[in-house]
Amino acid sequence: MESLSSLLPIIQLAITPVILISGMGALMITLTNRMARIVDRTRDLAEKIPDSDPDERQHLEDQLTIMWRRTLMIRRAVTTNGLSMLVSCLLIVALFAAAMFDWNMRLVVLVLFAASIALLTASLVDFLRDIFISLHALKLQVARARQKPATRAPWATGGNRGP
Repeated sequence: MESLSSLLPIIQLAITPVILISGMGALMITLTNRMARIVDRTRDLAEKIPDSDPDERQHLEDQLTIMWRRTLMIRRAVTTNGLSMLVSCLLIVALFAAAMFDWNMRLVVLVLFAASIALLTASLVDFLRDIFISLHALKLQVARARQKPATRAPWATGGNRGP
């Protein structure tokens, strides 16, 4: 029983990186969902280009350029988040190895933790940048929609309004 009770502090120490990994997993789901939406939207825009007039074509190409930038940013965010998760796993292994073999791994643990947090921070920065770029693209879309002449809905033409 003594050996089990001696593992308890090690397990308690490893809880922090495990919680960190859990949060990173939730972020990863958000990032991959965002990537899927960007890919779907890019495919939709690309399919519209061949049938568009020159003005619309330029607008679609501008939107595709923005989508490509967003794709690269989200890919970077997914990559750095995944690396942060990997480094956190290595941190847990290092904590257990240090405790089990009585190794002095203070510097290794510190470097792994700092690297994990730095990678997570990089992921969040790219995530936030993507949000700002997507809002910029939305602003351009709204501005373009406001420039087009207003059209009335077919049911609002004043014709037969029913019984």
